[in-house]
Amino acid sequence: MTLIVTPDSDAWAGLSLADRAYAQVKQLIFDFALLPGDRFSEGELSERIRVSRTPLRQALQRLQGEGFLQVFPKTGWQVAPLNFDAFDQLYDLRILLETHSVSLLCAQVERSWIDELATVWLSPPEARLQARSAVDRLDEIFHSTLVLATGNREMARVHADITERIRIIRRLDFTKQNRVDATYDEHGAILKAIVQRREKPAQSLLRAHIEQSKKAVRHITLDMLYQARQRLHAQSAA
Repeated sequence: MTLIVTPDSDAWAGLSLADRAYAQVKQLIFDFALLPGDRFSEGELSERIRVSRTPLRQALQRLQGEGFLQVFPKTGWQVAPLNFDAFDQLYDLRILLETHSVSLLCAQVERSWIDELATVWLSPPEARLQARSAVDRLDEIFHSTLVLATGNREMARVHADITERIRIIRRLDFTKQNRVDATYDEHGAILKAIVQRREKPAQSLLRAHIEQSKKAVRHITLDMLYQARQRLHAQSAA
């Protein structure tokens, strides 16, 4: 088993054992190395990621609080099944927050934050990033900036919580090059509409962008789960 983070990795610097365990287990979940519905014991996982039980338990409890894991007395831990109904509701709430933010942003006088986003999303095609993991992070920054720039801290707090809860499927939107290209084009169109203070078109573009992403990640997630289960079946049969 390949470790998520090796002991000599710079990523470990300054992290507690519990933080390291948290990062490793979360990555296993995100990579579908631990599949939704999989059950495991603390002892099994402790050996797998080479960390002692106490910091591992702290990490598991943290992941439980975030909704990634469930615990059952006497039977151990389980990776939480993917609940697409709940994800749909979170995406709907995200649309409400972001479209309202766009309405406020179109009326803003001081909008210095636009320049930073425009540097990324209005760049020519040849200057676009190709590393999909980088686009994943930039996408989150784009959407969170739209909310943060309103100055409403409570909206930003709720939006940040939604971002964390949907990340397990949302990040998969950038495993396909056509979705990366679409993200650049759609973000650029949204920004142009905000710059021009065209509130209704900006809201419509944003709503369509998030709805399409929601549909895409559901399809990609189900396909990746199928492939992961097929690999597991093949390994068991070998």
